[in-house]
Amino acid sequence: MTHSSEEPAIHPSEITGLILAGGRGSRMGGVDKGLQNFNGLPLALHTLMRLQPQVGHVMVNANRNLSAYESFGADVWPDSLADYAGPLAGFLTGLERCETPYMVTVPCDTPLFALDLVARLAKALVREDADIAMAAAREEDGQLRTQPVFCLLRTELMESLVAFTHAGGRKIDAWTAQHTTVVVPFDLPHDSTNAFFNANTLAELQTLEKSTP
Repeated sequence: MTHSSEEPAIHPSEITGLILAGGRGSRMGGVDKGLQNFNGLPLALHTLMRLQPQVGHVMVNANRNLSAYESFGADVWPDSLADYAGPLAGFLTGLERCETPYMVTVPCDTPLFALDLVARLAKALVREDADIAMAAAREEDGQLRTQPVFCLLRTELMESLVAFTHAGGRKIDAWTAQHTTVVVPFDLPHDSTNAFFNANTLAELQTLEKSTP
């Protein structure tokens, strides 16, 4: 089967979306970040509604208030690693539960990511025959910086991640560096400058709300 330039490189039905809501919210005073209000909806629900049209299935990785997350209509899975081991624990939990060949991760606190995020990551993954596609955004200083919690990865990487985390590895960059990773810049003229802005404090969340058209 040949792909026309208009067809997606990987069909959305082959991709499971994972929303990372398992953090402690320590910079937000310990509140459950994904349940904070953003334009009238919990942050994680806003994220889910933005991600859902881009993928075939959505899961949430959360470690508390599980019933609140389940009320969004998605499968909810807590970390399989103990002690809030960071985003990679969420990656691992997602890969263990993922039933599609690909999984894409997004954090719950970055509600304005691109509506074509997954399609652009998928296109680059196929073009480069990579294992992982990672988003990057241009910051105020003009530098292009990777956004490692926005990753599209092949589900077959699970064994590698199990080995990495069991050996004590916790940094996403250190793990992705072991695999063929393509960095995908989101710096086109139509890309929002707020697309990868993550709200770490309630004040930042309110600022982000005000900047939303």
